[in-house]
Formats: sequence, C-alpha cells, structure tokens
Amino acid sequence: MVAVLAVVLAAMVSCRGHEGGATTKRFTDDVRLSVTPVRQQGNSSVCWIYAMLATIEAEHIAQGDSVCLSPDFAARMMLEERARKCFLSGSQRQVSTRGMAPELIRLMERHGMVCYDAYNSSEVNYDSMARRISAVARQATTLPMVEEATEGILDSEVGYLPEHVYLFGMEYTRGEFARSVCQKGEYAFLTSFSHHPFGEPFVLELEDNYGAEAFMNVPIDSLMGIITRSIEARHPVCWEGDVTEEGFSFELGTAEIVPDEPCTDAYRQRQFERRLTTDDHCMALVGIAHDGRGKRYFIAKNSWGKDNPYGGMMYLSENYVRLKTIAVVVNTAAWQP
Repeated sequence: MVAVLAVVLAAMVSCRGHEGGATTKRFTDDVRLSVTPVRQQGNSSVCWIYAMLATIEAEHIAQGDSVCLSPDFAARMMLEERARKCFLSGSQRQVSTRGMAPELIRLMERHGMVCYDAYNSSEVNYDSMARRISAVARQATTLPMVEEATEGILDSEVGYLPEHVYLFGMEYTRGEFARSVCQKGEYAFLTSFSHHPFGEPFVLELEDNYGAEAFMNVPIDSLMGIITRSIEARHPVCWEGDVTEEGFSFELGTAEIVPDEPCTDAYRQRQFERRLTTDDHCMALVGIAHDGRGKRYFIAKNSWGKDNPYGGMMYLSENYVRLKTIAVVVNTAAWQP
C-alpha cells in the first residue's frame, strides 16, 4: 500500500509522466554503470536535484570511489536562495522547486555538499514548503526576517544542518567536500535546438532555467553521439526531457515514441515550438541496452522509487531520447566540442 501511495503522490507533481501498456520487455544490457540506490523524490518537483546527484555518484563509482550525496541539503540551499530572491524582487520571483541540472552544480559551488546519511528526510514535501516560504517572503518587511523565518521552517521540517562532513575517517567543511566530488568545470551543458546557431552557447528559454544557464548548442546527431560515447566511456549523463508522451510508462519501465519515426533537427524544433516537447523531468543515463530485435535503448536511473519491473530504472528508446531531449549534462572528459 505504501508503494502504491508513493506512486500516486508522485504522479501529482510536474515531473511525472503517463503510465500505461500491458507487457514487460526483456533487454540485454550492453553497458551498465553501477549506481547508488534508487531514491524516491516524493511529491516535490526536485527531480533535477536527484538526477544530477545520481550522475555525480555514478561517475565516482565508475572511478572506483563511493559517495552518496544529500538531495535534501541541495533542496534546502535552493529554497533559502529563492526566498531571498522572492523578497528582493518584490515577490516577482515566486519560490518554486522547479529547476535544471546545472543549478545543482552551482548550488554545490556556492554552498558545498554533505553526505546522504548526514542529512536526509523521506517525509519532506518541498513544493508545500515553497508555498509557505513564498508567503513569508511576501509578508516580511526586511531580508533578515525572511532568512530567519525560512531557516526556522527548514529546521523544523527537514532538520538542522551538519557543520562538517565526516567520511572515511576524514573531516571536511561542506565546501571542501563538494569540491572533492565535483570540481569546477568538470561538466558541460549541452542542448540541440535550431532557433540558435549550432556551435554556440545560448541561454535556454525555459521557465525551469532559473539560473539563466547557457547550454552549448549542437545538432541532434552530434548530441546523440556525445551521449553514446560518454556512456560507453563509463561516464553517466544527466538527461532532461519530456515524459508526457503516451509511450512513456513508469509502470512498464519503458519509453517509446509512437509511431516510431525518424527524428530530424527540424522536427525536433517544431515539436519544441508547439510545446509538444517540454522540460518535465530529469534522470541519469547510466547504460545502453538492446531489445530482442536489436533496437537500442538508454538505461536511466529514475527517482520515483523502485516499484516497476526494473527496480525503478527506465529503458528509453534511442528515438525517444533523440526527440524528447531538452538538455544534457556530460562530463567534459567524454566531450570534445
């Protein structure tokens, strides 16, 4: 009953997709990176935090390291920042939990990071807290009032922050620990849309791009090649895209384009401009597989719990990724512009 309830609750947030279908497919995994446990983001739109942290964690495992990072710490830092912006903008910038993966990296650069075991709470509804914090920011008359009230809400709902990180007998500040797991410039941000020149970065015009992050623009053939080569080189990829297609089913653990037709740069652009490809969800791509007919799929680590045939993992068809990708974050070691 708890697992069923979790799925129902998760379906209420914006980074949940359609479910449907009748059969479970069998796959042969060609490349599959080791990952930390699949987590449940719950009834909050923080998939971008979970996915980028999962990407960093899988990267470390591939290097022979082991680290589990705290989504709750990142979510807290995000809400504290957005509370200040809401107040200083005269409530023009409302407190929201939506975002994109590069923002997680920026949060780590500014605030550091802590281990998962040191700061986690499975019962937190960040969307609900964002509404409460928005109300605080609208009613406050000074910035210290906003900061104090926001800190009180977060301390009460999530818990008090640890000052230091202890790992393998070593003590780190939060900043030192963050720099040890994600170095500045370690990741590149890529997209593929023809309303800007290819080969140049541009600020992706999406509401979720809260930090006005610039993404390098490349043709879709190039982007698909970068994703494939990265995973084959054992570098996970953080994927942002659309999960509202009827062919996307968490229940079955698969994502397909129906009908499965070739996708060009021009077709991708039309779908984007018509709002048929939207930025709904974020996952870590951690493998490549094929089905019984030799059709290629990308294996994604999701954050909706483990209640599907693949323990919470998803198999996204190559054409699904080709059409429905909004942006990716890749390790610069696996990408040469």
